[in-house]
Amino acid sequence: MNFKQSEKLYQKGLENLVGAVNSPVRAFASVGGNPLFINKAKGAYIKDVDGNRYLDMVLSYGPMVLGHRHKKVEKNISKALKKGYSFGASTHAEIKLAKIVCDAFPGMDKVRFVNSGTEAVLSAIRLARAHTGKDKIIKFSGCYHGHMDAMLVAAGSGLATLSLPGSQGVPAQAVENTLIAEYNDLASVENHIEQHPDIAAVILEPVTGNMGVIEPSQAFIQGLRKLTKEKDILLICDEVMTGFRSKFGGAQEMLGIEADITCLGKVIGGGFPVGAYGARNEIMENVAPLGGMYQAGTLSGNPIAMAAGMSTLLELKKQNPYKKFDKIAEKIETILLDAGNKHGVDLTVNRFGSMISPFFAKENITNFTDAQKCDTKKFATFFWKMIENGVFLPPSQFESWFLCSALTHSDMRKFESAVDVSLAAVAEHH
Repeated sequence: MNFKQSEKLYQKGLENLVGAVNSPVRAFASVGGNPLFINKAKGAYIKDVDGNRYLDMVLSYGPMVLGHRHKKVEKNISKALKKGYSFGASTHAEIKLAKIVCDAFPGMDKVRFVNSGTEAVLSAIRLARAHTGKDKIIKFSGCYHGHMDAMLVAAGSGLATLSLPGSQGVPAQAVENTLIAEYNDLASVENHIEQHPDIAAVILEPVTGNMGVIEPSQAFIQGLRKLTKEKDILLICDEVMTGFRSKFGGAQEMLGIEADITCLGKVIGGGFPVGAYGARNEIMENVAPLGGMYQAGTLSGNPIAMAAGMSTLLELKKQNPYKKFDKIAEKIETILLDAGNKHGVDLTVNRFGSMISPFFAKENITNFTDAQKCDTKKFATFFWKMIENGVFLPPSQFESWFLCSALTHSDMRKFESAVDVSLAAVAEHH
């Protein structure tokens, strides 16, 4: 497999882009080698600038749930493009998409669209503080909630990939109201609540995707919801990654809880930059122009993004691929574990709906501390062998893989063959 054009573009990109990338995980820092530059995509496949074709398990980190360039989505985007790109004014499409989103989440009466998951989270936290009159936020080690200052502490994803404990440029004052708890450990939350009477909210990924896929235990998630209600603390579920990925709606409903505020992104933009935060009326009426919590954005509710999101969700509802996703994820788990056993490579696999993560570890992975014990060198070998065998994975042990409804049986055969060769290489090199 030839990567010459990607290598050329990487060198060229170094001149005017930071590290030749616009998001750190794309730099391939944890797997080594130069990043691949993608040229085009269709269905479950992407092609790089050298013409190499890959089965895509990244799917733009989640939004391409129908696969790339679904014909109905593409048609609606084209229609919207002919009307104009951005107005800085209200459109009918915003109202339509808002209804689809609110109907999919029990307890969400109103939603506000923004441009990214980071924007959704920073707005949700400001809203929680405005509603409660309190300042402190509890987050969980390894949960990533975007790159706002107050959340860049004990984050997963890119920070875990690059082994950075936080970020330079974040002043101590920015994180002094952020308390860190351990995912799947209710006692760590209770300790904070005992010590701090001014906690506005607890924020978590209901199922994590940025330290790999980790599901909460029922005792933890139910206990967390009960505890926050008892103490008048808002529960914020960051479903930027999990929204519409395990059911038509959120992971919180599958886990038997209802968040006070929900953050969304990824799928609801259909591949365009969209985020959202929503809650019941009593909370959302704090937001300007109805209340005193200010948040604005010229491109929020962009008509092209609304068209992409709306057509993606309508098609997703029609297809209802969630049972198919469960079967494919189960098949992938079996393929990985069987090949691991065959080649003597320690693997454990976590999955939830259309999100799946293999960890190069013996023990089950239930929190960030466990995840950090994984063998990232084995993952790097595995990653490049999968690339060479035509499967595109996230270039980090700590990122979830994603499934799309365009996957076929022959794609699974291709995947199985790639896994066998790749785990054989891991066994040989380590």
